Amino acid sequence: MNIALWVAQVLLLGMFGMAGMMKTFMTAKAKETLPWAKERSDGFVRFVGTSELLGALGMFLPLLTGILPWLTALAAAGFAIIQVLAIFTVHVPRKEYNVLPINIIMLALAVFVSWGRWGLFGA
Repeated sequence: MNIALWVAQVLLLGMFGMAGMMKTFMTAKAKETLPWAKERSDGFVRFVGTSELLGALGMFLPLLTGILPWLTALAAAGFAIIQVLAIFTVHVPRKEYNVLPINIIMLALAVFVSWGRWGLFGA
């Protein structure tokens, strides 16, 4: 179970880390490539990117260092919230159904990590 959780965490780290870097540090490029970002302010796009970067760090640093390991479960829960918001406030209203499978996979991974890490370090 621990290996599966680490694999899911690395996948989430990679996906959200790359997306967060682009939104935070290359906002103009993000606005060119992401349709939803064109309609939002630079500050909002950077906020989303920064949130994703912090969550990506939360996927491995707490467990790796042994300091506050429950933060990993919290970061994964945050990723799940981001995915639910992306699905229901961005992609479904815009009828961007082609991206929903990726969002659903990311949501499932985030829920799995959150559930698994709360089970190991929670109660």
